[in-house]
Amino acid sequence: MRKRLSFARLLAFSTMGLLSACTLIPASEPVRLYDLPAQPLEGMRQAEAPAGDATLRLAMPSAGGLLDGSRIVVVPTPNQPQVYQGARWADATPVLMRNRLIDAFQEDGRITRLIHADTPLSADLELTSDLRAFQSEYHGGHPDAVIRLDVRLIDTRSRQLLASRRFTQRQPAEGTDIITVVDAFGLAADRLAQELVEWTAQQMTEWHPRQE
Repeated sequence: MRKRLSFARLLAFSTMGLLSACTLIPASEPVRLYDLPAQPLEGMRQAEAPAGDATLRLAMPSAGGLLDGSRIVVVPTPNQPQVYQGARWADATPVLMRNRLIDAFQEDGRITRLIHADTPLSADLELTSDLRAFQSEYHGGHPDAVIRLDVRLIDTRSRQLLASRRFTQRQPAEGTDIITVVDAFGLAADRLAQELVEWTAQQMTEWHPRQE
């Protein structure tokens, strides 16, 4: 009887020890979500003539590896990408970039017939892209927000490549904390979007569809 009682006490003490150990495990750090900051485009051109009457479909930028998710990528050492701990974008990086481009086209106003890939409508032209960089890179101990987008303008009827271009923007952050880095991303995205809209509008103005 005494042996059974001793065993029961030992089991109880062991169980209490396990429960105490569980309470010592630190809780996971909450993840902060960041949206891509935006500022109104400078030099809005809504008073100018539309860039033709073609319908433009804006495809979702393709991305791979860490750029295909919502993690905020940092490259403290060349060729060694990492991610900021405890911080993520509010959406996947390609979605953030696509939404920023849509806003830029809408604010510019010259391309009046704009749709995106989720819209079940036909289009005359399609703008596809590859997101090659969306990360902060350290140089001399200071981070720069770097965005690089390879863009192609395609005639959807003939599937002919009409034009292509690489857009790159680099914006130094005012500090090393995540908030200033996010602000730098917003400025870089604004400039890239404005540059891309200008290029696309020029290409569409010069485009003449083939008569069948």
